[in-house]
Amino acid sequence: MLKKYLKFNLLFALIFILQICAEFNELSTLRYVIKPCIVLSLLLMLYTQTGLKGRFHKRLFAGLIFALAGDVLLMLAWQDPSYFMYGLVAFLTCHIFYISAFYLDFRSAQELDKKGARIAIILCALFSITFYFYLRPHLGGMKLPVMIYTFVISMMMMMAAFRNQRVNTLSFNLILVGALCFLLSDSILAWNKFVKGFDFAGVLIMATYMAAQYLITMGAVERKLLKND
Repeated sequence: MLKKYLKFNLLFALIFILQICAEFNELSTLRYVIKPCIVLSLLLMLYTQTGLKGRFHKRLFAGLIFALAGDVLLMLAWQDPSYFMYGLVAFLTCHIFYISAFYLDFRSAQELDKKGARIAIILCALFSITFYFYLRPHLGGMKLPVMIYTFVISMMMMMAAFRNQRVNTLSFNLILVGALCFLLSDSILAWNKFVKGFDFAGVLIMATYMAAQYLITMGAVERKLLKND
């Protein structure tokens, strides 16, 4: 896959490195220029490689658009605290579109891999409940929004796992690991904002976020539905 999409991978690697440098050195101007390029490059990749011919790719594309809005709003949150809430809503909408896309694959053969589905449900439920109740004493007036967001991103992770045996292995693995990176990125962000800030949090948040969006997008590009007789 690295060779197949070499030009795009080199471009995204450059964006990744510049964004990490901007976070590490706190270069605001560079951050303003580079951060929107993360999702813009992925939107272009998804469009050119798939033509958005099916509902799956259209929904992923819509999710990326809301992710772009979320990126910009969170980047500007220091100017107005309300932008953080708007950014949260944008990413919540992004996850809902991702869930709806992954559900299409699950629906293609709902009878498959029931054991795997049960494991995914249990693990995602344990994570979301445990993490939320750990955060809850630190949330103040954000208890309800964070509870909703935690539930939705856990659903996104669960639906990514539900694609097992319904799509080709490469697409399944890319999107599952991407969803896990998204979960990790948002968990680090929540810890840093609500529990305790720590050095280089921005670097870790953006590194895992960029990996997540890249892997999900490439998983969508490589997606092939399996024929289940």
